[in-house]
Amino acid sequence: MTSPTPPAYTVQVDRAAAKLLRKLDRPVQARLVTAIANLATEPRPAGVKALTGHSNLFRIRVGAYRIIYTVRDQELIVLVVHLGHRSDVYDLL
Repeated sequence: MTSPTPPAYTVQVDRAAAKLLRKLDRPVQARLVTAIANLATEPRPAGVKALTGHSNLFRIRVGAYRIIYTVRDQELIVLVVHLGHRSDVYDLL
């Protein structure tokens, strides 16, 4: 007997985050897009950190880049709100 698979989340990317993503080099874009797509099946993967001072905001590391997102469990939505290089990604939060 197999265990039931958890429901898949819908991943949405904020307009500002999408604009930042388009400005990055293609290899970096590909790695970030893969990580964002994986959030649909596992919204809180290993290594995820809750951001202190911000309710319900999480970050995942992808090399030197960070993806900041929120999870709406009742609606099964993962919303990417910001992303960028680790040196300046937290400046706008």
